[in-house]
Amino acid sequence: MTAHPLPKPVSASQCEMIQLVLPHDANVLGNALGGVVMHHMDICAAICAQRHAGRVCVTASVDRIDFESPVHVGEVMQLFASVNFAGRTSLEVGVLCMAEDARTGTRRHTASAYFTFVALGEDGKPCPVPPVVPVTPAELRRFDAAKRRREQRLAERGHAQPSGGPTS
Repeated sequence: MTAHPLPKPVSASQCEMIQLVLPHDANVLGNALGGVVMHHMDICAAICAQRHAGRVCVTASVDRIDFESPVHVGEVMQLFASVNFAGRTSLEVGVLCMAEDARTGTRRHTASAYFTFVALGEDGKPCPVPPVVPVTPAELRRFDAAKRRREQRLAERGHAQPSGGPTS
């Protein structure tokens, strides 16, 4: 059996990305297409997951994505990703997307989502990831919420949680 990698703090794998919204990214209203926003969120989340796992990670699911406000052509998307929870081979990454008006510096929340990734070994099969160590009150809150979401996902899929801890 493969040993569990050493625990890592949330701060060790956080990712921030910046993306300028150009006309080819937009719909007829001049707003970034939802798929474009999701694409950048997935990339930011994947970088974060791979930093945490120290190996290739693939997107397994997106629990939900909430679009709060549009990102307009010419605005800058600022994306932040953090590992919220790590199981045996999977991890949840939360992503926050902000829009910034470069002329005024005004920022607003535009979208957020929870992505689940699975780490892959050299053989292309799921492999262990380091446990995440939440430190700050916000990290602890996100850890507890992610753990509840994971339990809900497993219950919906009909997987029982063993008494010894997470299964993935």
